Amino acid sequence: MAKLPIEITNLLGQLKQQALDIVDESLALEFQIFERFGETEETLPALEEMKNAGEDAESTYSQLSNLQLQIAKIQPSPPPDVLQLLTIAIERSQLRIPALERSIQEVKQEYNL
Repeated sequence: MAKLPIEITNLLGQLKQQALDIVDESLALEFQIFERFGETEETLPALEEMKNAGEDAESTYSQLSNLQLQIAKIQPSPPPDVLQLLTIAIERSQLRIPALERSIQEVKQEYNL
């Protein structure tokens, strides 16, 4: 099994946990808005935004997990192109996760939740 440096493994764990938290929080917020305000012309954009945030976070989680698993299967060590894919996925996640978290916060503020 190809081993990643512990720092990368820890970073992947943190990013995946943040993505899972976004999935949970976006779905919970979507449900709260739907339960309190219903599905109306006014709430549809927020409901859609939360659905998209959850799906994006789910995709991020899957991508990081799949790359980590594929690297673990490579013997004796991962080739540079695979490590480059992992680097790109990490960088993308580090940019995307805060944006998704801000989206959730903005919708919470908009609906006083």
